[in-house]
Amino acid sequence: MNLPSALVRFDDARPRALTIARDVAAEGANVLLVRDVLGRFALIVDDRAQDVPTARAAVWRERLATDLQRYSADRPLLLASELFSADDLLGSERAQPDPLHIPAAGHGSVLILDNTVVGEDWAQVSTPAVETDGSRTHRTALYGFKGGVGRTTAAAVLARHLTDQGHIVLVVDLDLESPGAGPLIAAGSVPPRHGIVDQLVESAVDNANGLELVGPTGYEPRTGRGELWVAPARGRDTKDVPYSYVDKLNRVYADIPGMDFADRLATAVQACEDAVARESESGRRPDVVLLDSRAGIHDIAAVAISRLCDLALLFGADNRQTWGGYGDLFTAWHASGQARAIREKLRMVASMVPDTPHHSMDDYLQSFREHSWECFSVLYDDDVPEAESGRLIPGAFSPSLEDDSAPHYPIPILFEPGLVGLDADRAPGWQDRAFVQAAYRDFLTTATLLITADPQSNEGPR
Repeated sequence: MNLPSALVRFDDARPRALTIARDVAAEGANVLLVRDVLGRFALIVDDRAQDVPTARAAVWRERLATDLQRYSADRPLLLASELFSADDLLGSERAQPDPLHIPAAGHGSVLILDNTVVGEDWAQVSTPAVETDGSRTHRTALYGFKGGVGRTTAAAVLARHLTDQGHIVLVVDLDLESPGAGPLIAAGSVPPRHGIVDQLVESAVDNANGLELVGPTGYEPRTGRGELWVAPARGRDTKDVPYSYVDKLNRVYADIPGMDFADRLATAVQACEDAVARESESGRRPDVVLLDSRAGIHDIAAVAISRLCDLALLFGADNRQTWGGYGDLFTAWHASGQARAIREKLRMVASMVPDTPHHSMDDYLQSFREHSWECFSVLYDDDVPEAESGRLIPGAFSPSLEDDSAPHYPIPILFEPGLVGLDADRAPGWQDRAFVQAAYRDFLTTATLLITADPQSNEGPR
């Protein structure tokens, strides 16, 4: 069956709706464009301080219905003066400014409120607050759009390195569908009785007190003050009661009254940090928390990157899957007005970098850098000079390809076949082997500087 070419599809609807919203704003009204969970748009026009003629509203309503077709809401245009909850909608913290709307004199503003079933946390970027006692825990998320890029192994090596530097380090395994950080980092020690899934399930019924969420790994650092703790995804089996991991996992993503999944996951991580302070002989909170995030576009990754961390290390290989996936994420962040906030957190990691006589590391990294810069440029400011002065916009952030402090500039980890399929229980001290140290040398140096810098200062990650 041949469909008419004029049908409006999902991808067409947003730019069409934004064009109408900007045109209405150009007539002086502040507007809020709302997209529902099916992708349909409604435009709320704030007429409380400026009357909107009935005939003019009818024109806008007709244009929305005609231009958006199936992606027009049943009531495509609403006036704020006729709404019971206008203040809640127009003042919603979830509403974001249209990043491409630059209002001229006399124009109104354009806000966008996007309602989705999942993944809304990708568009809600924030940074963890300082603790009530003034202390600060540095949280770093390790994320890969695709699995199998060595993210968990890197987390294990980095955790031991930071512990050797004298830090109290906690690794939280948030890869709930494929737990790996716990067994790798705590190999040879007794895991805690409970895991992250237990905290999520028990807290939903107000029953989380007394959970054993973290355990020491038994790692002995090179300095006397460092400690390495782990919060596994899965708890420990017991002799008498079966551990029903899958049954728990099937329930962890549920929202509960007054608390959505993002809040619940943040509470779970906080509970693990509190447990370290409670159970450690030093009584100290973790200096550094490494969040081993789930791969792919998933709610856990959304919360870990957008909300829970100061720094997100993005792992990837130089291939089409990596850049296609990150391109989709970066485009979504840009479209939701979060480009400036999220790029402050990000840094690319080139994992499993080859270095052979026929394929040098330098050639590989040059190609990786070029593709990374092209992908990240979505999040950078426009570097077109001002028309009148010929100068770049003051304060614009548009780093060059070779800027080694920029988010796109990759931190390399060399490919090491000896780590493929590593069985940590049968390879004690594996992280101290010379080939491991050589593969991770640059990564450990740069990541440590980024993690321990104050993210709120000019020296922090950007």
